[in-house]
Order: sequence, then structure tokens, then C-alpha cells
Amino acid sequence: MTEIQITAVGDLMVKRYIISDAKQSDGTYSFDTLFARVAPYLKQADLTIGNLETTFAGSGRKSRKSLRSGGPIFKCPDELAPALKEAGFDVLVTANNHCMDHGSPGLIRTIQVLDRNGIYHTGTSKSFQESKKTLIQNVKGITIGILSYTSGTNRIPVPASRPWLVNRIETEKIIREIRDLKKKVDLVLLYMHFGNEYRYTPNKRQKQLVNLFFKNGANIILGSHPHVLQPLAVRGKKQFVIYSLGNFVSTKLKNNPYTQSGIILTLKIKKDQKGNTSITNIDYIPTCVDRRVTSGGKITEVIPIRDALKASVLKTGQINLLNRMLKHTTAILKRE
Repeated sequence: MTEIQITAVGDLMVKRYIISDAKQSDGTYSFDTLFARVAPYLKQADLTIGNLETTFAGSGRKSRKSLRSGGPIFKCPDELAPALKEAGFDVLVTANNHCMDHGSPGLIRTIQVLDRNGIYHTGTSKSFQESKKTLIQNVKGITIGILSYTSGTNRIPVPASRPWLVNRIETEKIIREIRDLKKKVDLVLLYMHFGNEYRYTPNKRQKQLVNLFFKNGANIILGSHPHVLQPLAVRGKKQFVIYSLGNFVSTKLKNNPYTQSGIILTLKIKKDQKGNTSITNIDYIPTCVDRRVTSGGKITEVIPIRDALKASVLKTGQINLLNRMLKHTTAILKRE
């Protein structure tokens, strides 16, 4: 018998003030502090996955913003990539509504930066040949196929001559890919970028897609995009969904503190002597993003909420906020 742990988090939205907090006196950036408190939990998993909701578009002419975006434009210094690797991330999904923020050059450069830092990725491709390859991870003898898709790219068009740049949610194509992958692996994991922003419950379309993909062989479905948590559900011993993992890293959005709360989801997977694979345990660690002033300046950290509540240096307002976040997380995740 083999048992492994998969850990997953939601959106990694490393935005402007988080970037400014990471800037060093010599002009370089260090994001180690951002993940220091959660890295031990990420590293203890056998496979850790997150959604990279930014780009490594670089500087210069090729990093120009796309002018057709229906939302904010994201770009992060390259130093984030080795920090993510060091924090414990093995796989980053890149199919989301911000992957085209700096056009095709920014999308391709993002993949190149991930490749240089030894981080596996899926959801976008830098060539047609690459788009035909499925990400399969062999973790202690359990094979996991990982697929990633997005419902949109913020009205930024993907070039008609290169549709393979971004995996869009096209049901017939996804069903074919699930069925093909099912023949090659023990477990099929989908990371879907879908749903309505700032809604705590999945919409009808999300539920339809989840049911359809489960019917055709998916085992684990992880959701992102709403920027807040949405419920999880278990279907027997072989199927699990969480409709939205919330934000793992973000500034406060829409003045809503719950856009800075998320979870570190942990799934234990067992493969028995007959080769049957099942989900044996589901757990999560509630997290939040904390920004504070220190003697050295402002810092931003992702912190495990329960760990933070054990500290004796918190002010009453901080304790109250963390307790509200903890209660909110528990309530949302128990809805289904």
C-alpha cells in the first residue's frame, strides 16, 4: 500500500503593495518572508499545487500591457518564481483570466521563467507541441494527471492562429482529455478557473461542469477565480471537489477581508495492493494575508490563522478579525 498527501492552495495574486514590501535596498526582490510561515505546511506534502494568477512578463518592449483587458493587469518580478519553489510548490496552474495580461510574449516568458526554476506547470503552452503534452506526476508510485482550464482571459483575445496558448473551458475537449488521461494514470485532477467573483456559493454552470467531469472520470476538481472560498463536497471515496480555494496571496479586494483568507487544502491518497486508488482523508489549514509595520519597514506574510491566534502579541482587533475569518472559513466549507 502507498499513501501520499496532495496539498493545494488558491490564487497567488502577488499585487503591487506585496511587491513593494518585497523590494530590497539594492533594487532586487525577496519574497521569502511572504511564505515563511506557511512553507513548512507546503513542504510536508508530497505534491503541492497553486494557481499563478500573475505573469513574469519581464521589462522592455515585449512586456507592454495588453490594451483590451477588462480588468487590472498583473506582472511580478522574476524573483517570485524561486521563492515559490523554495516555499514548496511543485506545480503551478497558469490558465486563468490574467494569463494574457501582457499578451502572448508575457504568457510565453512566464512559462520560461517557471521552466528555469524547475516548477512544473499546466494550463498554458508556449508551443503547439507543448500543448499536446499532459502533465503527469509520479508521486511515490501513484500517477496523477493534472489538467487546467479557464473560463476567460478578461476579454483579451488569444490569437486565432495560436489557440493552444491557453486552455479554455470547452466541455467536449475537456471530456476527451479526461478520458484519454484516465487510461494512463491512477488519478485525474482538474484545476478549474471558473465561477462568479466574490460569491460564496457555486453557480449553476460550475455545478454542471463538475457533475459532467466527474461522470467522465475526473477524481479531484479544484476551483479558483471567485477570490473567496466556496464549499467542498465529497462523492464517495474517489471524487472530491472544492468550488473555490479562495485567495492564498492577495491584497484586500472590494474592501472585503475574506478576499485575504484562504486555506491550505490537504488530501491523502491511498493506492492498495490491487492498484485501486482512493481519497482517505480531507483536511485544511485556514490562512490569511497579514501586512504590518516592523522596524525594517512594511512586510506582508501569509499566516496560518490558528498558529497566529496562539501568539500573545496580538491586539484585540487582530484577534477578533482572525476569529471571524476562522468561523467564516468553517461555515463556508461545511455548506455542502
